[in-house]
Amino acid sequence: MRLRLEKMIIWFTRGMNLRSKILILYGLILLAPTLILGSGAIYMVIRSFHHSYLVTVDEAVRQTARNVDFGKQSYDFLAVRTATDGELIARLGREYTEMSENVDTVNYVDRTFLITSKYLPGIADFRIYHTNPTLVQDGQLLWRPEDRKVSGMDERTWYNNIMKSSRSLEWSSVPGNPDQLIITRKILSYSGEMLGVVYILLNYDNVFGEMLNHPFSGDGSLYIVDDSRRILGATDRTHIGARMVTKDWPDIGMDGEGASAYNPVSSKDLMISKPLSSGWHVVAAIHMKYMDHQNRSVLYLIVGITAFFLLLSIFLMMTIVKNIVWRIRKLGTRMSDLSRGEFDVSVRHQQNDELGDLENMFNSMSGRIGKLVDDITKTSIMEREQAFKALQAQINPHFIYNSLGLIRWRALDVEDDEQIRIIDALTTFYRLTLNNQISVIPIRDELEHVRAYLEIQQFRYHGRIQIEWEIDETALGLYTLKTVLQPIVENCYLHGAITRKKGAILRITVMKEGGQVRMSVYDNGQGIPSDTLQAIEEGSYVGQGNGFGMTNIKERLALYFGDQAKFTMESAAGEWTLVSIVFPACTEEPVLRREQ
Repeated sequence: MRLRLEKMIIWFTRGMNLRSKILILYGLILLAPTLILGSGAIYMVIRSFHHSYLVTVDEAVRQTARNVDFGKQSYDFLAVRTATDGELIARLGREYTEMSENVDTVNYVDRTFLITSKYLPGIADFRIYHTNPTLVQDGQLLWRPEDRKVSGMDERTWYNNIMKSSRSLEWSSVPGNPDQLIITRKILSYSGEMLGVVYILLNYDNVFGEMLNHPFSGDGSLYIVDDSRRILGATDRTHIGARMVTKDWPDIGMDGEGASAYNPVSSKDLMISKPLSSGWHVVAAIHMKYMDHQNRSVLYLIVGITAFFLLLSIFLMMTIVKNIVWRIRKLGTRMSDLSRGEFDVSVRHQQNDELGDLENMFNSMSGRIGKLVDDITKTSIMEREQAFKALQAQINPHFIYNSLGLIRWRALDVEDDEQIRIIDALTTFYRLTLNNQISVIPIRDELEHVRAYLEIQQFRYHGRIQIEWEIDETALGLYTLKTVLQPIVENCYLHGAITRKKGAILRITVMKEGGQVRMSVYDNGQGIPSDTLQAIEEGSYVGQGNGFGMTNIKERLALYFGDQAKFTMESAAGEWTLVSIVFPACTEEPVLRREQ
């Protein structure tokens, strides 16, 4: 599945440049998930805010309902306590014949209820209406219904309406005056006969005004509705006295006919209703435009923050992509210069990233290619020189052989046998030395070459050096490299100074040891100092003679035999030197190793 998906992605993006691929990758991995998650976050935040707001509003309405219920119960208690006072009921129901009795009742009422009427705030007027013709009215607490106005009508009409009402306790608003409320409580005898009415006039502001004014920061309204759905308190006082009608409370015939109907909740409002213990309700109408405004504010805030960070991320991504593409193009330009033969090019960089590593490798590669081109150029020049030297070498052997042949014929004419032997040794020596066509020869031919060289040296230093040979006949048919033994023997004369030592010995040994051949040269010349010997072995010797010749032999052995060949030098300064070569016993001609 993973491989199939990778193939699909590669196929889809194969025709795009690097910038497009990175931007698509950014869009799929970062941009799209951010928008999706951001939308989900916006939804969750708005939903959480909506829930929190509703919980807060519900608690505020609940608290307002408790306060209204507590206040109502306090005033109800005052009215009920007054209307159920046994002494008051007895005095209102008796017949008075003496003025002193009237005075005594007035004093009792004033003494008992005048102070009681001051217990609660907001009481603008406190009256006890009665219809006892024998009891006076003092104009302070005791009143009889007459032609005076009360609650928007004359007292007699108002009193008769209360008598007809089925409720013993009733709250009502004053028509045309929303700043006042009226509480009435019937005073009944023990037999159920109506003796009078407790009348309490309340100041609306002191009772409900502070609780209902400016709720929900002005984005809603509160209403106090009695059990007949008549509005007794409202944030907008113009609605006091109207009958509330909502979808939960349809407009059906109830008490309070003649009152206008009012629906405080529109299609875009939220209604919360909390019932009171007396059957009243506190109704809250919340304007949803406030929540819509808050939702929009939260939405704008989150969208703004998300857009800011998205734009910032896009800017950063474009900057990084631009930098990467610019550096890749610069690297491509330098490669084009390199392909045109401009090898002295490099890429400047300061970043320690993957592209920086690539630029480092390019700089190193261009430097190495430049050096290789220089080496190739020098090699080409050297090849031309070598070709010229090879041409000379093709001429020189013939010239040398012809000259030696001429000298040999002259020596034959004079019958000089010693001279003939020297000429034959030189011919044998140069035949192998000047043959540039071969690099590998049988050990037999290498020994013949060494013998020719030693024969010439013996004629030169007659009787000074004793030559000893230790040759394993089974090794003569095996192969070795050309001229690896002769330079070692030559060093015995040139640097070993055996010609100046009395009793000089030169011992040449060729032995087959299992699958290897050991060739060694021993002399008892002046030897090699230890520091010089160490420098020769390490390849750091800068003198003349030994170092270069021995290094050449070691390099040639490594070219053909690698680690299977060994070249060792042992010496005691002033006493002796032993040089040994060990290499594989080859019955067929060895060839150059390809890994070299």
